[in-house]
Amino acid sequence: MAEDTSLKPKTISKPKVERPKLYKVILVNDDYTPREFVTMVLKAVFRMSEETGYRVMLTAHRMGTAVVVVCTRDIAETKAKEAIDLAKEAGFPLMFTTEPEE
Repeated sequence: MAEDTSLKPKTISKPKVERPKLYKVILVNDDYTPREFVTMVLKAVFRMSEETGYRVMLTAHRMGTAVVVVCTRDIAETKAKEAIDLAKEAGFPLMFTTEPEE
């Protein structure tokens, strides 16, 4: 008895998983929030070292804005909101924005 079992390898098609679009969190300079407070927020929310936080704060101070971190959209928006809320609680107009990375 010959059974017709053809042993053809099955082709498994893997769906192409697109990498999520990355977003920049941008620190916007203002003339009211103390430098020390900005550095503290960068350390607390974005887990930066004192030195890195200070450097990012100074870049925003000199250039008007500074990219803080690049990550997925939901993380970027959550972190930006967390940082803004922290500043609001302390009575400062500190601003962070998010935008897609090119």
